[in-house]
Amino acid sequence: MRVVSLVPSLTEAVAVSAPGALVGATDWCSHPVGLDVTRVGGTKNPKADRIVALAPDLVIANEEENRAPDLDALRRAGIEVLVTEVRDVPQAFRELARVLGACGVRARPRWLDEAERTWSSWPAPDHRTTAVVPIWRRPWMVLGRDTFAGDVLARLGVDHLYAAHEDRYPRIPLDDLLAAAPDVVVLPDEPYRFTADDGPEAFPGLPCALVSGRHLTWYGPSLAEAPRVLSEALRAARR
Repeated sequence: MRVVSLVPSLTEAVAVSAPGALVGATDWCSHPVGLDVTRVGGTKNPKADRIVALAPDLVIANEEENRAPDLDALRRAGIEVLVTEVRDVPQAFRELARVLGACGVRARPRWLDEAERTWSSWPAPDHRTTAVVPIWRRPWMVLGRDTFAGDVLARLGVDHLYAAHEDRYPRIPLDDLLAAAPDVVVLPDEPYRFTADDGPEAFPGLPCALVSGRHLTWYGPSLAEAPRVLSEALRAARR
């Protein structure tokens, strides 16, 4: 089985579960560290000719991270493309099992069982916190409706204030974000790389939680430790 992954989290999942199957991945596929496969461009601009040259049996993609025209071009080249949809934690587990099965993984990997146990046994939060969750600035964009990251946070007791917005990633002026008066501002390090020096200064007087984007937005082996890692970052911001 020869697999090309156009989704960083799925790249990690396949690489650790089906050693040797992965022959290509995007430039953004950073895990596992030291992954040695052919790079095929970005998630939004993969190089079809490079992918075709790898002669993959399967390309794995995601309806949000990858563009339909790029996937259609691969199909026209005779390549099978599996497209995932992940909007919440349970769906992530179902889609991961589907992807790994399609990649020839016969035995359910231990990390997937561990991740499901972790989330199913995670204690219900004893209080709820409101948040805004920027994912970009210039312009400011935040989590909106129906997102995997929003569901992750909700399960940890964090209700982001734009969960009912008609857009999944709405552009919201900074003044409106400040006027929303959240309990905390959650700043992940991807897709925009928010840092202690780039992000918190825009929200004076509000606690800011700098969190790992891999644990907030990736669905793969990182799911097993995501509740602990994110909860620790959220607690640190509220001290």
